[in-house]
Amino acid sequence: MSTSTPTAASARTTTLTTPDGPFTVVADPDGTVLASGWTTDADALVGLVHPDLRPTAATPVPDDDPAVAAAVAAVRAYYAGDVRAIDAVPVRQVSGPYRAHAWDVLRTVDAGDPVTYTRYAELSGRPAAVRAAAGACAMNAAALFVPCHRVLRTDGSLGGFRYGLDVKRSLLAHEARHAG
Repeated sequence: MSTSTPTAASARTTTLTTPDGPFTVVADPDGTVLASGWTTDADALVGLVHPDLRPTAATPVPDDDPAVAAAVAAVRAYYAGDVRAIDAVPVRQVSGPYRAHAWDVLRTVDAGDPVTYTRYAELSGRPAAVRAAAGACAMNAAALFVPCHRVLRTDGSLGGFRYGLDVKRSLLAHEARHAG
């Protein structure tokens, strides 16, 4: 997910309705997701994009616009029960080597089989880096597509989630029902 692509001149945004509330996607014109989450505030999502990738403008488009159509279709399929539909959507995020790797690893955590922060650190190749693994979740701009909601505290409790614990709980329950 790490890249040296220069700042995007313009991104495309769209918001769709989901059972967990409005979900907004911010994507490059080529259809790569830069940020996403359960909000109608596209500007707030753009603010989560690393400065090296942050678009100078974000243009609202209909959900069938080529820049967002694949992401929108994946979100709809996800909520319809195909919890793996989000896996194929391209995502671009930039950070240091560990965090970029940790985001890639997070995309391999199976729906319906959440991991603890400790296990996530192990999967990321740095078992002692539990705080760094938690930081990768906290800095993830592409919620759902990079499924940070699949990481739990060691005691099994939900921990945090930028879009609220009700959304996290709902996503985990949805995945538990449809992952088999």
